Amino acid sequence: MSGSATVVPEQPHGNQAPSAGRKRLGAQVIQDGVQFRCWAPKPAQLDVVLEPHGTVHPLTRGADGYWTGVIPEARAGMSYRYRLDGNSLYPDPCSRYQPDGPHRPSLIVDPDTFAWRDRGWPGLTMHGQVIYELHIGAFTPEGTFDAAVTRLDTLKDLGITVIEIMPVAEFPGRWNWGYDGVGLYAPAHVYGDPDALKRFVDEAHLRGLGVILDVVYNHLGPDGNYLPAFSDEYLTDRYPNEWGQAINFDGPGSKEVREFFIQNACYWIEEFHLDGLRLDAVHAFHDEGPLHVIAELSQAARKAAGARSIILVAECEAQWVCTIQPTVERGWGLDAVWSEDFHHSARVAATGRSEGYYTDYRGTPQELISCVKRAFLYQGQRYQWQDGPRGTAVRAEPAEQFVFFLQNHDQVANQLRGDRLHQKTGPGLHRALTALLLLAPETPMLFMGQEFGASAPFLFFADFPPGELARQIHQGRKQFLAQFPSYASAGAQAAVADPRDPAVFQRSKIDWSERERHAGSVRLHRDLLRLRREDPVIAQQARDRLDGAVIGPAAFVLRYAGKQGDDRLLLINLGADCDYRPAPEPLLAPPDGRTWHLLWSSDAPEYGGPGVIEPLTDTGWVIPGESAALYSAKVKNGRSVSEERGPIGTVEPWCKSII
Repeated sequence: MSGSATVVPEQPHGNQAPSAGRKRLGAQVIQDGVQFRCWAPKPAQLDVVLEPHGTVHPLTRGADGYWTGVIPEARAGMSYRYRLDGNSLYPDPCSRYQPDGPHRPSLIVDPDTFAWRDRGWPGLTMHGQVIYELHIGAFTPEGTFDAAVTRLDTLKDLGITVIEIMPVAEFPGRWNWGYDGVGLYAPAHVYGDPDALKRFVDEAHLRGLGVILDVVYNHLGPDGNYLPAFSDEYLTDRYPNEWGQAINFDGPGSKEVREFFIQNACYWIEEFHLDGLRLDAVHAFHDEGPLHVIAELSQAARKAAGARSIILVAECEAQWVCTIQPTVERGWGLDAVWSEDFHHSARVAATGRSEGYYTDYRGTPQELISCVKRAFLYQGQRYQWQDGPRGTAVRAEPAEQFVFFLQNHDQVANQLRGDRLHQKTGPGLHRALTALLLLAPETPMLFMGQEFGASAPFLFFADFPPGELARQIHQGRKQFLAQFPSYASAGAQAAVADPRDPAVFQRSKIDWSERERHAGSVRLHRDLLRLRREDPVIAQQARDRLDGAVIGPAAFVLRYAGKQGDDRLLLINLGADCDYRPAPEPLLAPPDGRTWHLLWSSDAPEYGGPGVIEPLTDTGWVIPGESAALYSAKVKNGRSVSEERGPIGTVEPWCKSII
C-alpha cells in the first residue's frame, strides 16, 4: 500500500518550537498530522513506511539534501521506518524512541503529552554545585529511570546538587555503558520511554536537583549505526580516532553533519528540560573551521534553554583551558572541564602505584597543593607518558570551572577488577583524601556509591551479539589494561572480565543496603558537604584566596583566606604521624588577634575514625597519621565563630554559628 506525503510549510506543535529557529529533524507531530524531515543526500528516493500495514509515503527532496513531507494519517504511537531507493528499511536517524532496539522500527512521539511540573525552575550555574555521576542501569536493581527517582531524596539529603547521567542514547543489547550509542535522539528503551526520562528530570527539579546528561559526539557505536546509509559525509578518515571513524565537522557536507549533532544537544536541553550536558572526550573533536563546533554547540544550547541557565561540562584528557574560555576570546564557551590531574595524583598518593597513565605523577603533597591552587598540574610541560607537552595554562579561571574527583566510571573500571578507591587504600587515608576533595574550591564530583563505600565493582560492560565484534571488544579491553604492567601478565589478562557476560553487569549494580551498614562513610560525606555549603569561607570557592605549604613527608596545609580575618586551615596528612615542631611555616600562624580553633576532624568516631587527637598542642603541631583536620580562626579572648559546636563530627551546632 502507498500514500503521499504533503509538502507544507514546517510548523511547530504546542510549545515545542524548534530551538533557536532550527528546523526540527525527525518525526514531529503537528496539527495536520506528522511532519518528517531527514537529511539523506545519498539515496535517490526516500519513503516513510508506516507500520503495521506497510503504507508507503514518498518524501520530497530539497536542494540541500533534506527530505520533507507531512503525512496526515500518521499519529503519535505509530511505528515507522525509512525506505531508501525502494529497497532497504532503516530506523529514523533522529528517532525519538526505539522501543525494540536500534535495529527495529522507530516510534512517533508527541512530546506535548507530558505535563511538566517544574515551572519556574531557573536552571544551574557552576558555583556551589556538587556533581554525582551515575549509570541508570547500575544505579538501582531495576535499572530504570523510574527506579532512579526513588533515590533522589537520598541524594538531596547527602548534599548533592547536580546529577550527571552517563549516556542514555539508544544502544544495541541489554546493557552498555552508553558510549556505544547509535540512536542519539532516542533514550535507551531498556531504561524506559521518553516520558520516563522526563519524569526523572521533573522529580529532580521538584527537589531542587539539577540533571545533566553525558553525550557522545566524537564517535558512534560499532553496531546499529545506520548514518552511512543516508550519507557518506557523517564520518571521515581524515582524522585519527581511537573509537572508530571520526565525525566530519569540517569537511564536505559538514554543515548538515554539524546541524545533526548541535540540534541533538538542543533537543536534550529543550525537550527534556535538562540542565546541561557533559561532552565526552572533546579532545577528539576535529574542526579546523572558523568557529569550532563545540563553540557553536555551546551558543545553540544556551538559546535552546531560553531563560534557564545551563552548564556545559567537558571531558578533555588533553586539559585545554580553551574549553572554558568565552567564545569571544576564541574559546569554546563551556562552563567547566574535568581535571584528570587531581585524580591521578590523588590515586598515586593513595595507592603508591605510579604506572600506566599514572607514570607522570608522584602523589606528593606539593602535587596536591599545586593542583588545588592551579587546577591542572600539566600546563604545557613535557608529559612522559605521551612523549610531548600536555595541557595549557590556567590563569584567572574560577575554581568552580574545574571538576575534581576521586572516582568516576572510567577510573574505577580501569582497575583489573573494577575496584573502588577505598578498596585500594587504608580508611584513614581515604577519609583524608575525601576531605581534600570536598573542601577544595574546585567543583567536586562523586561516583555512585562512593559516599557509602560501595563494595560493588564498576566493570566495563557491553552486550554485543556473540561473534567477531564481541571478541574484538573483549580483546580491546585486555589490550587497554595491558598498559599497566600490573595487568599485563598472562594471569591478569585472563582475569579481564568479558563485557558481554551478564554477571559483569549484575556485579556492577550498587547494593543500597550497604548504605545503612556504612553509615559512618555517609555521615563523613554529608558533614563535609554541609561544611562546603554553609561555612562562609569554604563556600567562597576562591582559588585566588588559597595558599598551601608542605610541612612533612606526606603532610601539607591549605589556608583559605577569609574576608575579615576569619581564615580556615586544612591540615592533611597522608602518611605517618607528623611532628612539625618547630613550625617555621608562616601559613600556620593565626591571623592577628585570633587563635586557631579545631572545627572538624576526619578521625571522629562517627566516621569510623580512631578518635580525635587535636593536631595543635601546647608545644606546637603534631598531626596524626592519615587524617585531615579543619581549623577556624577564633577571636582572642572572645567567642569563636564555631564555639558552640558539639562533638567533632556533629555538624548541626557549629553550622548554626557560622552562617
